[in-house]
Amino acid sequence: MKFNRILLSATLIVVALVVQVTVLARLQLPGAVPDLVLLTVVALALVHGPVTGSLVGFSAGLLADLAPPADHAAGRYALVLCVVGYLVGLVRPENGRFTSAFGPMAAVVAAAVGSTLLYAGVGALVGDTAARHVGLGSLLFTAVVYDLLLAPFTVPLVMALARRAENDPVADATGAGGSDVSSGWLSSGTGLRIGTQRGGLRVKAARTRATRAGRIKGVKRL
Repeated sequence: MKFNRILLSATLIVVALVVQVTVLARLQLPGAVPDLVLLTVVALALVHGPVTGSLVGFSAGLLADLAPPADHAAGRYALVLCVVGYLVGLVRPENGRFTSAFGPMAAVVAAAVGSTLLYAGVGALVGDTAARHVGLGSLLFTAVVYDLLLAPFTVPLVMALARRAENDPVADATGAGGSDVSSGWLSSGTGLRIGTQRGGLRVKAARTRATRAGRIKGVKRL
């Protein structure tokens, strides 16, 4: 892994874990807890592929296992996120572009369902029956709903940052008018198109001034 990729991935995972532990886990929502760490792993896996996805997933899961107030065996969530990161990375397109939001959102749904089932399955093997008391169906439903609501605000941003950090040609092409879904999510409703529009207006204004100056010089010569 490149140094930029390691540094950015570590920073994003730490930030996601801090927000999840200090904010999301204290909302006391019914059912599951919105999993910002999972969404970060999914976004990085969609950009970098299965190998990086599995490594990032394992590291993120291990941090989540050790972060208070963890009440489960260390390594349990690391295994879950390692598998999820690898499988999500397999659906990354060869050219690195998603032409619609369906692919990333489907990956989020699959990751939410798969991580919940795998976490409950590993817990059953080690004697943790918490999922039975809460209700596995309720956990699955709320996990999918919460992650889908949170995904548009996190997944495209993490994908864009990951590409910019490595000077990814996809990111450059997207900035030049490409059709990658991360740029579409970011630009819709976030105001990021305003900078592009202002830049275009400045270029047009400069061209207009140059044209006028050329006309004035031509008149003077006559």
